[in-house]
Amino acid sequence: MNLFCLLFDDYETLDLMGPVEFLARAPGINLNFVSFNGKAIKSKQGFEIKTKKLVTLPKNSILLVPGGQGTRILVKDNEFISHLKECVLASNFCLSVCTGSALLARTGVLDGLKATSNKKSFEWVKQCRDAVKWQSHARWVKDGKFYTASGVAAGMDMALGFISDHFGKELAQNIANETEYNWQKSAKIDKFAKIYGY
Repeated sequence: MNLFCLLFDDYETLDLMGPVEFLARAPGINLNFVSFNGKAIKSKQGFEIKTKKLVTLPKNSILLVPGGQGTRILVKDNEFISHLKECVLASNFCLSVCTGSALLARTGVLDGLKATSNKKSFEWVKQCRDAVKWQSHARWVKDGKFYTASGVAAGMDMALGFISDHFGKELAQNIANETEYNWQKSAKIDKFAKIYGY
């Protein structure tokens, strides 16, 4: 199965690299770093990565959408949102981290579904689309083919949750052990919600 990581300027580095570290260890996952312009993309932290131009998403694909400061501009970019919607609809599974769910929400694909996002930016994300059933207390949320994670590092727990669901709990735990990562297995535990007033 192909994993397409959709990048844009000023994405959050760990939103991408955290999940990629784990998902790349799952059997049969082929990594693709893509963008809609096919250029070198820089994260907010200055990490630059070469991307391939994504025109259409192939069948049997996973789409990963990070968040970050760049989402603040892109939620208003109708061309980007339209192209994103086409890719999301074509995907087998769609994963977002942090404010990446704001981009998904703007396409309308999350209407009527449960989703979450970064709690520090939660009010802004909710304003992007009120037809989404936003979950204020969740490390990550699974609804249908969508997995949406809370802020930044939560994407790592979500990625292991995705692996657990589709490749088995044993593999997910083995990956956590190999990387010496303390995996939070419960999607419902969210201590950061209280910190940010939820």
